[in-house]
Amino acid sequence: MTKQLIVGDALQELTTTRRVLERLPDEHMTWKPHVKSMALGGLATHLINLLNWQVAIFLYPELDLSTVPIRREPLASREDILKEFDANIVKLEKLLAECDEKMLGEEWTLRNGDHIILRQPRAIALRTFGLSHMVHHRAQLGVYLRLLDVPVPGLYGPSADEANK
Repeated sequence: MTKQLIVGDALQELTTTRRVLERLPDEHMTWKPHVKSMALGGLATHLINLLNWQVAIFLYPELDLSTVPIRREPLASREDILKEFDANIVKLEKLLAECDEKMLGEEWTLRNGDHIILRQPRAIALRTFGLSHMVHHRAQLGVYLRLLDVPVPGLYGPSADEANK
């Protein structure tokens, strides 16, 4: 039952995340709503990193952030972002199909060197560190799109841009 829930949840959230990424305006990839904010392209690239980390939850018993580059260069275009997103979706869908309840219950650790950030079953790590984290940043992208006057796609029903269609 855990597998059915986590797979259904993951596929739903990944599908809606892609719909937001499809709206990225190439001409605004370096735009920031505030000096402390990530640029649009950087935030979208962070979503790709989160997808890479979701794959890592299945492939490795832990992820050590001290071994991951602090900043990845933002991808330059919507096409590049969607290409990498789609390639990683294929990997994640395969891992989700192949996993079993035992694997989902195995302990997974997120650390930064010797500091343990979280240690929890893979299913919970996927939900919290992977999917919830992605949903949070996807919502930020939605705000960026709104501020740039780009129509925001509906995620759990029609958006204000789709309500009258």
